[in-house]
Amino acid sequence: MGSENAELRAQLAARPVIAVVRAPEIPDAAALCEALAAGGIAWTELTFTTPEVTRHLAAAAQAGHRVGVGTVLTAEQARAGIAAGATFLVTPGLRPAVAEAARAAGTPVVMGALTPSEVADAVDLGAAAVKIFPAKVFGPGYFKDLHGPYPGVPLVASGGVNAGNARAFLDHGALAVCAGTDVVPPQAVAAGDWAEITRRAKEFTASLG
Repeated sequence: MGSENAELRAQLAARPVIAVVRAPEIPDAAALCEALAAGGIAWTELTFTTPEVTRHLAAAAQAGHRVGVGTVLTAEQARAGIAAGATFLVTPGLRPAVAEAARAAGTPVVMGALTPSEVADAVDLGAAAVKIFPAKVFGPGYFKDLHGPYPGVPLVASGGVNAGNARAFLDHGALAVCAGTDVVPPQAVAAGDWAEITRRAKEFTASLG
């Protein structure tokens, strides 16, 4: 897992935005990923809150997109997502069973945490990076605070991140940020409004400077 984790971290450092898609339906997952890529966002996280997410993962992966799956709560979901083509997993909190399934498959995990103790637990579970969620609760300065005791831990900001504050999270030590409904509104995804999603992605990435 060491090499897989290191590769994920290096690639996130180079392209530090993950689009998190929560939509009731996705008419064309490959087209969605293409629209995001056209706007400068290379990472797409589909989630288990979307019906038939494994089918969408497979469609995006088969089209050559680097796609992951989030809201992974169980080992069964982890294995299903990996089998469908997910190249990384994301959890909302500490999930030891997910970490074990991912380790067995050689797939990196971005594991959710909030407190300093949870960050340490996520590292102990082998997380490639630790997702601080909800990031908006403590703001960008919290990332600088966490890097005091954990200077080498890669942190990802998720929850309440938008074009107005994303740069601040990166400036305060986040390796990457997650873009949610500001970039991928559920209505736009369900309607297949790819031009609108590309526009929003460009606006978000432009805010990073």
